[in-house]
Amino acid sequence: MRTTTGVARNRSKNRLFKRAKGYRGGRGKLTRTVKETLLRSGAYAFRDRRRKKREFRRLWIIRISAAVQMHDLRYSEFIHGLKLANVELDRKTLSEMAIHDADGFKAVCDQVKQALAANAAS
Repeated sequence: MRTTTGVARNRSKNRLFKRAKGYRGGRGKLTRTVKETLLRSGAYAFRDRRRKKREFRRLWIIRISAAVQMHDLRYSEFIHGLKLANVELDRKTLSEMAIHDADGFKAVCDQVKQALAANAAS
């Protein structure tokens, strides 16, 4: 007796079409095109999960830099001063502080300035 892959094929196609839900035209209706589109979208998703981390770090740095300039410092000086003052706050936290807690950020900047002054004196 000849075997067919009817049920298995339909199930696998349905899985593909569920993943391609919302795609327009042939990208959501034609099996071959759906497969190609899903492969490509998977590659983009993989790439952009890594890119997202870079983008956010850049954003935090830009925000910190802008906030630090208001306190007469440069970003590089600020980061160096953080290391000297043994302040272990990451860039995400510093960025949020700069936006939502200006007094706290000012206190951190003052600590950094003190650490830089002490380092310059020695």
